[in-house]
Amino acid sequence: MTDVLIAGAGPTGLTLAIELARRGVDVRIVDRAGEHFPGSRGKGLTARTQEVLDDLGVADEVLHYGFRHLPHRRYLDGDLVAEADPHAQRAPTPDRPYDGGLLIPQWRTERILRARLAEDGVRVELAAGLAEFSQSANGVHAVLDTGERVAARYLVGCDGGRSTVRKALGVRFEGESGEQAMLLGDVELDGLEPDAWYQWTVRGRGFLALCPFRHERSWQLQAVPFGGFGAEGGFPEPSLPYFRRIVVDLAGGHGIRLSKASWLSTYRVNVRMADRFRVGRVLLAGDAAHVHPPAGGLGMNTGIQDAYNLGWKLAMVCSGARQSLLDSYQEERLPVASWTLGVSAEGLRRVAERFVNGGSTDITGGAPPDGQQLGLGYPASSLSVDGDAGNGPRAGDRAPDAPCVDSSGTPRRLFDAFRGPHFTLLGFGESCAGPLQDVGTAHRGLIKPVLIGAPGSGADLVDVEGHARTAYGVTGDTLVLVRPDGYLALRAPGASRTAVRDYLDRVGVSRSA
Repeated sequence: MTDVLIAGAGPTGLTLAIELARRGVDVRIVDRAGEHFPGSRGKGLTARTQEVLDDLGVADEVLHYGFRHLPHRRYLDGDLVAEADPHAQRAPTPDRPYDGGLLIPQWRTERILRARLAEDGVRVELAAGLAEFSQSANGVHAVLDTGERVAARYLVGCDGGRSTVRKALGVRFEGESGEQAMLLGDVELDGLEPDAWYQWTVRGRGFLALCPFRHERSWQLQAVPFGGFGAEGGFPEPSLPYFRRIVVDLAGGHGIRLSKASWLSTYRVNVRMADRFRVGRVLLAGDAAHVHPPAGGLGMNTGIQDAYNLGWKLAMVCSGARQSLLDSYQEERLPVASWTLGVSAEGLRRVAERFVNGGSTDITGGAPPDGQQLGLGYPASSLSVDGDAGNGPRAGDRAPDAPCVDSSGTPRRLFDAFRGPHFTLLGFGESCAGPLQDVGTAHRGLIKPVLIGAPGSGADLVDVEGHARTAYGVTGDTLVLVRPDGYLALRAPGASRTAVRDYLDRVGVSRSA
């Protein structure tokens, strides 16, 4: 019997498969498509998603292929009206190493994730969609499109907005389908330098954007023409000749020549969310659980973070933790999805209103205040326990980074200590040595103990400039337990020798590796 069967091999399913496979869980990931997704659709990675990819060990490759600081060059009725880099004022800080969004085509992100998954011996099974399934108290029995029958302990539907899994569960997908639509495509072109994200608004005629990608020949085309509709009032079928007509109509003075289209699509706005993310041994993640308007570029990022939240919990349940740990997945991620739907819908409304009246031509005008998702967390979660009265981040908040050095003087970040499938117990101060030693003995493999001290203290990590203490608001000796997904689980007094044991008992996590 397979431990976990994942339906859907987009960014959400791939992230979940990596999280499970690197913890030794027997996982299969299947997809109905006959080939890997070829398009650039979800092209923005938020700072928080980049931190997730850092933990998975692929951040350097993603950064190599991504644009971080790309100016937006905006035209209104043919005239250049603005050019600005929306991330120009952002720079890395000790606690936030990724300073803003990253533009990278979705197909490239998926390729990087597939290669990472293959390192753990797991490959995507194409042309093998989920046809049907049933579940019992002991597992899930699935039938693939190939006719193969698969027995699994758990099934996770990462199979998109039209999710077969969600529909078979009878889970309501509440919300609305809007009238707005957008043409999308990947094109090769001549006539522009790949030094900006070009955006044109022509009042009364429509909107066009062309975004280049680093180290790629293709650009992403986004367009909302206000005319030229088909017989039924919608866009004609997307095609290279149709895209060429739009470019001539909205940016005809630039001599742009489209030579090739490798992916063509029509995106229709939906704002919907499942009323439940779990039914027994079947769970939903990503677009199968929630679909968002494109404003702010949060949809794919929210799905990746769903998987990052679910992965360690599902792995621990497969290893003997209480099944109730899975209840915290919906408890924590459903409010995040609801927030994302709300801010994305509002952002789309603002952008559409401004495009129509000509008040703005900036496609990023719909981004929410916390568009990098660094401020999202789970302070109200049953997994969040505050046991001291210190300042700084509380249980449920994102765990900050900080530069330190190890005992040999080699630069090390807190994120280096966090990287991997374990909990991390940070001990600030000498009185933490005993509790850290206890944890290292009793929970080897489950929790990594890290003593943080001043120069000359012999600590595992030396907080040379005090950035770690500052980031965590530590004034006295303090224990901070960081979850595998990089959020604070527990804050406790430094000398407490029972706080971590009590926490593990409370949440039902096994004390052994």
